[in-house]
Amino acid sequence: MAKSKSPEKRARIAEKNRLRNKAYKTRLKSSIKEFETAVNNNDVDAAREKLTQAFTIIDKNVAKGILHKKNAAHKKSILAKKFNAMSEMAE
Repeated sequence: MAKSKSPEKRARIAEKNRLRNKAYKTRLKSSIKEFETAVNNNDVDAAREKLTQAFTIIDKNVAKGILHKKNAAHKKSILAKKFNAMSEMAE
């Protein structure tokens, strides 16, 4: 445990940031799951809407420093591939 004020404060701040980052990541994972559910149901309109929502959340997480930009690009690429494959099959 920390014995002086400065390390105690850093520990409090780190815990607060950890909880905030966890909430952002949970929101991101939930939006991706909603998109994948729409893809599995072959609902093109719902999938398109959920895809844009997921992209927005991914971009916000990058801006806040929660995700690295290359990790975000990888996630967006995977989601776009799933959407394109589903929309081609629907046609």
